[in-house]
Amino acid sequence: MSARFAHAMPYGARLMGDGSTRFRLWAPDVEAVTLECEDGHTAAMRALDDGWFECICPRGVGCAYRFRLGEELAVPDPASRQQRGGDVHGFSVVVDPSAYAWKNDGWQGRPWRETVLYELHVGALGGFAGVEALLPQLAGLGVTAVELMPVAEFAGARNWGYDGVLPYAPAAAYGTPDELKSLVDTAHGLGLMVFLDVVYNHFGPEGNYLHAYASGFFDQAADTPWGSAIGVSTPQVGDFFVHNALYWIDEFQVDGLRFDAVHAIGNPGWLSALAARVHAAVGNRRHVHLVLENEANQAGLLGRGRFDAQWNDDFHNALHVLLTGENEGYYAHYADAPMAKLLRSLREGFAFQGEAFAGRRRGEPSGHLPPSRFVNFLQNHDQIGNRAFGDRLTSLLEPAQIEAALVLLLLAPFVPMLFMGEEWGSRTPFQFFTDFPDEALRTAVREGRRKEFAAFTHFGGDAIPDPGAEETFLGSTPERDAELGDARHALVKRLITLRAKHIAPHIDTATTKGADALGDRALVARWALGGGTLSLFVNLGDADVPIEPPPSPAAAWLHGDAADIASLARGLLPARRALACLES
Repeated sequence: MSARFAHAMPYGARLMGDGSTRFRLWAPDVEAVTLECEDGHTAAMRALDDGWFECICPRGVGCAYRFRLGEELAVPDPASRQQRGGDVHGFSVVVDPSAYAWKNDGWQGRPWRETVLYELHVGALGGFAGVEALLPQLAGLGVTAVELMPVAEFAGARNWGYDGVLPYAPAAAYGTPDELKSLVDTAHGLGLMVFLDVVYNHFGPEGNYLHAYASGFFDQAADTPWGSAIGVSTPQVGDFFVHNALYWIDEFQVDGLRFDAVHAIGNPGWLSALAARVHAAVGNRRHVHLVLENEANQAGLLGRGRFDAQWNDDFHNALHVLLTGENEGYYAHYADAPMAKLLRSLREGFAFQGEAFAGRRRGEPSGHLPPSRFVNFLQNHDQIGNRAFGDRLTSLLEPAQIEAALVLLLLAPFVPMLFMGEEWGSRTPFQFFTDFPDEALRTAVREGRRKEFAAFTHFGGDAIPDPGAEETFLGSTPERDAELGDARHALVKRLITLRAKHIAPHIDTATTKGADALGDRALVARWALGGGTLSLFVNLGDADVPIEPPPSPAAAWLHGDAADIASLARGLLPARRALACLES
């Protein structure tokens, strides 16, 4: 008998089993709430303690409903599991969360050490069904986890996902809740984990009505780049997001969550409690992994029973400066001694561990953490999409440089992440796109985007793609590079295979044995790994560099052609090459 999963929570609509539904809303700023069903049925909701309203209505699956807060305002359910037609201003829909019959109900996940992430945008790949169709190719590549950019319902037909306003409702533009479950189910059948990016630091600018009836959701004393911070210290608010995390894990059986920009939440105590509650709820039944994006570099949040890892922007930014020479925007903080910052990230995880950064201290000591606590990448949605034209490394660098960097990414004992299309050497840009129905908001986003890049040396304001134009979205679908796509795919597959055999089993206990510069753009890094030493020799520059001493003649070579290995044995690391070996 197939398993069926549902997450019970105090928010939203809950089927009672007798054809009726219990509706609950936290609305402490209003005195009365009425439930309105699209079929004309209405019911006054009973006021409970602490701002809660509740009613039980003789309606079941498929009922379209909303909450009326007065003559002028009717709002969707903030815990809606589905929005009719994807309208964030319209009716929520009662769904049966246990209707989907899971085929792979015995799946227990995979241990963190086996993780090779592949970040993707669901809309750019054809919705939930499009991603599901792609999964066999990804499994064949050797990645072990797909990471979905946010899927929470947003205004319009297309969005990066970080403007979601209904965090429990999968975006109708991508498909139904059951289609998302089918995606996850199929992934599990192929041995793939599914991670979901969730946003708990802000709501999008259109379709968020919480200010009208639950101002406690927001901390007016703290600002973020997107407005007032979320008041997670208020129990009803903090629990709203804890339940959201458990909802995706329980009801959709996702294997991990990536928490967006938690530095903007500004409450590490709440984050620690969130992680503890999730781990306690899951127990030993299955592997579930929690990953942070956190500019504050708070190493204390990482570890067993806490968060498994953090996206390591330090690794990316230092490496990007070395590869491209760019020094504007956030790359300015890495333009001074980028090699030293890259080497520190290879030795200790974070490059910034309390040093001055943009007028403040950034980070905590991280050298005691194993490499498995850091997710490294050459590209991701931010680092591509936040460029004026969304250009990838393939349009900035020679193929050999990227291939050398891929060896460092995939064979170092950190957790690696690829961005969609990277395995095919895609040159298609990934641009910033939205589709706000409100014309004033569309204009503000377009003009803000142009203003943001006006001062950059290489960009002209008027030429920057319009985020609201459909062609900006359509132009962001990754395509295989006609010239080097097959060779790049073969390289990535080979490196992941080597990683699975030689590197992944040991990353939990790997320790650094040093990382040293061999010049301005070349390095050697070593880790104690599984009773031996893993050595990576990486030259990103245009000239051969000497190395002393050369590796042991008894080294077992994981990567590198015969000519390059022979050159290294003579003490010379060829330009634009990376080699890897294991020494006993």
